[in-house]
Amino acid sequence: MTASSTLRRTALVCGAAAALALTGTISASAISSYNATPAPERTETGAFMALWDRDDDGVADRFDWVCSGAMIDDDTFLTAAHCTDNWPAGTRFFTSLEQDVESYLGQAAEDGLTPDETAQWFLDAGYAVEGDTHQDPAYPGNSADSHDIGVIDFAERARTPADVWSFTPATLPTAGQLSELGPQGLRATPFVVAGYGTQEAQRGPGGHTHPGGGVRMKAPVTFDALNKTWVRLAMTAPQGNGGACYGDSGGPNFAEIDGSLVLAGTTITGDAPCYATNVAYRMDTQSARDFLAPFVALP
Repeated sequence: MTASSTLRRTALVCGAAAALALTGTISASAISSYNATPAPERTETGAFMALWDRDDDGVADRFDWVCSGAMIDDDTFLTAAHCTDNWPAGTRFFTSLEQDVESYLGQAAEDGLTPDETAQWFLDAGYAVEGDTHQDPAYPGNSADSHDIGVIDFAERARTPADVWSFTPATLPTAGQLSELGPQGLRATPFVVAGYGTQEAQRGPGGHTHPGGGVRMKAPVTFDALNKTWVRLAMTAPQGNGGACYGDSGGPNFAEIDGSLVLAGTTITGDAPCYATNVAYRMDTQSARDFLAPFVALP
């Protein structure tokens, strides 16, 4: 991992991640390449996947992971609105809680499966579950509150992620919980970011690339600043931090509060090369809670 890019570029995160994931010439790892480890135990953290038609010819021609997220109850997958927004008509959406979705995509490519066939194989094999997307109607909002929050909902589907995988849903914060801790308390709070995104920028022939992606990873981050709807987390390597990057959008940023992990915010943006700061949308704000209330029981 390492953060998602600048705020004005959040709408590009999904497409960039998908393009990077299918190059076939890069290692299948995610989060930062520094101070990051696989996260098989974070079974509530999943990949946001889509099947879509890029050239509007009526035939789906791409099935891929595009963002990250986390289960917040048995049938609700929390992600970012810029992950659910502005897809072609007919796009289908999926969640996978598999540790390594990239290896399955690679296998499907080797077997010569079409995107439709690959999506069906993922469903039949229990590698993905199909759901329905919803996003905050106020998205994209403004710099004070982007309303960049969405879900994949499975309540109206015959099969939910809980029918396929064993997981404990992520714990949401109580109203204003980060504000109550304040900067001093947050500086003493351990944070960890998780997701399926790419690594930080790396130099090579032709310029910078962001290798990896499609594998669930985690990395420690530390508190930097708290704004009205944002919690900013440092990803600098000398401090022992890792970070998030392209494709980690919507993924969870956990804070260890009173011995338990609380989903403090979801990855939205950061610096373009993914080295310095992860900017996460706070889950303890009134706007986030207002959006989530119809889908989950809030603490």
